Amino acid sequence: MSIDKSDIIKKHQQDAKDTGSPEVQVALISARVNHLTEHLRAHRKDFHSRRGLIMLTNRRRKLLAYLKSTDLDRYNALIAKLNLRK
Repeated sequence: MSIDKSDIIKKHQQDAKDTGSPEVQVALISARVNHLTEHLRAHRKDFHSRRGLIMLTNRRRKLLAYLKSTDLDRYNALIAKLNLRK
């Protein structure tokens, strides 16, 4: 299973040239988190990948906190769209 970045960007971008908005970044990180989670279910002792997963979730958490503090409506829409807990 590979992550199709261009498809994720198209789904979450605000306009045609948007690739760096918090929504796009969180969506890309969430796809990588899901991919790594599946990998770690099969390879339980892969601690290097586990560290990468923890770093990714922390980065996603910080981006979500930023989005929550700047625009609550966009934050709530993104949480609902990606089925994240918050």
